[in-house]
Amino acid sequence: MDRFMDRPILPAIQTIFVLIPRIEKSHRRKPQHIQQEYMSGYRPAYNDAHSDYYPPQEKKRRYKPGTVALREIRKYQRSTDLLISKLPFARVVREVADEFIEANYDSSASAVGLRWQSSAILALQEATEAYLVHLFEDANLCAIHAKRVTIMQRDIQLARRIRGVWGGIG
Repeated sequence: MDRFMDRPILPAIQTIFVLIPRIEKSHRRKPQHIQQEYMSGYRPAYNDAHSDYYPPQEKKRRYKPGTVALREIRKYQRSTDLLISKLPFARVVREVADEFIEANYDSSASAVGLRWQSSAILALQEATEAYLVHLFEDANLCAIHAKRVTIMQRDIQLARRIRGVWGGIG
């Protein structure tokens, strides 16, 4: 006969609950100056508590939808600085150049690697950003022509198709 069969089930369940320790919730402590007043028995009125302990915080300014977007558009149209981060762009340029060399030349050329002047990467970044800005301008015109304000993938594809193979800045 099995040794568990002769025992009733209920005491076994009770022993399980006895063995599991209770986890007590820790309470959050009040700030020291409030805690002292609670210990002394003083209960400030609602307005007193909020005026003394919590200085009034200014509400964050809410602008109408589109106002901030228009401000950002004007800001970026005024500026001439580069918008793509330099280090990630340089990494992508080096990676693409290394892949190109591995695919088109013998293995000895790829083992040496390429060295880049910072001015060369900067020139590539200037050209890339100018190309992208021009492409998005054309894509925006395509979206407006379709009576939309949102640029979609098909707008970019149409802009590239209209430009042609060498559709640079023109």
